Amino acid sequence: MYYPRKILDKIRPYLNQKEIIVLTGMRRVGKTTVYRILFDEIKSNNKIFLDLENPLNQKIFEEINYDNVWLNLQRLNINPKEKAYIFLDEIGAMPKIVKVIKYLFDHYNIKFFFTGSSSFYLKNLFPESLAGRKFTFELYPLDFEEFLIFKGIKEKFTQDFNQKDKDKNLITYEKLARLYDEYLEYGGFPQVVLAQNSELKKMALEDIFKSYFEKDVKILADFKNLNAFRDLLILLLERVGAKLDISKLASEVGVSRATVHNYISFLKETYFLNLVPAYSKSLDRQVSSAKKVYLCDTGLINRFVKVNEGSLFENSVYLNLKKYGKISYFQKRNGAEIDFILEDKKIALEVKKTAAIQDYNRLKKVALSLGLTHSYIITKKFIDKKGFIPAVLI
Repeated sequence: MYYPRKILDKIRPYLNQKEIIVLTGMRRVGKTTVYRILFDEIKSNNKIFLDLENPLNQKIFEEINYDNVWLNLQRLNINPKEKAYIFLDEIGAMPKIVKVIKYLFDHYNIKFFFTGSSSFYLKNLFPESLAGRKFTFELYPLDFEEFLIFKGIKEKFTQDFNQKDKDKNLITYEKLARLYDEYLEYGGFPQVVLAQNSELKKMALEDIFKSYFEKDVKILADFKNLNAFRDLLILLLERVGAKLDISKLASEVGVSRATVHNYISFLKETYFLNLVPAYSKSLDRQVSSAKKVYLCDTGLINRFVKVNEGSLFENSVYLNLKKYGKISYFQKRNGAEIDFILEDKKIALEVKKTAAIQDYNRLKKVALSLGLTHSYIITKKFIDKKGFIPAVLI
């Protein structure tokens, strides 16, 4: 059974355009399933789905004369007189294929679909010659709205925060609170969400981490000191919601600052790590300020380290806010702070398990001083007051 993902509606308008569709994201987030759904929806029999981690499928493209690749595809029942739809899963397994793809794209009536597990890799893989020939989409673990769909619950989430505030009610909260606890503990990887019990969920999380380390880190990164990389990764898992201190991390791991920068860049480009910049109207200051660290999934955090519930909750809220646009944080030297700012919407958001009206008033005062027009506190518990939105609605 296939469960729908929101990204499908973003990709569908481009199905009949010439450009290549690239779907990237961390391993096990559901890229193959999304493409299987799209494959089935295409009203043509002139299509093929190939997993490039299979050596036999790689052989199709291992031709000196690229026209012979087209002949190989015809032997797999691709009709050269009609538009062909070619789905290639995990293109990173065959780096040299890009030159073949460019040639076929330019000379034949083919619509290509790629998946890849690393923007770090794909940026280096695609030459400038493919500029203007592709649309790229990124897929992440399930947000809470998608999590509910996987649980058989259709709950419509509005994009308007003011409407979220107005629509909140205790009945909906109590219906969803237990499910949010599960989401917070085990995260949003589809395989984990669909596992039937806690032991299977834990085994799935361990398998996802192992797959990331074995296939992405060891194959793509070519780091000389994998133990140092592993130690840094664990330290970062323990620091969710904290400011990134490169010098301190370098000292604790026993490597140079430059090496830590390289590790963090890799973690970011392989979707394991997210960095949130400080809010500033000066771009230079925003770039130079310390960034806050959030991880790709609360289930992975819980499985491998122990963090306090507040930090875990903040990480979960961040993951669900990403879909609303650019996010930053604010902190003054005197201590005034805002956990998250949705810059395009001019919304200030503070994250608390529970809160009082004084917290909201304090947030609103700081937000107004920055020219932010809306303020809300995201809470784990239900608070029936204006300006408080339960996380189950984010």
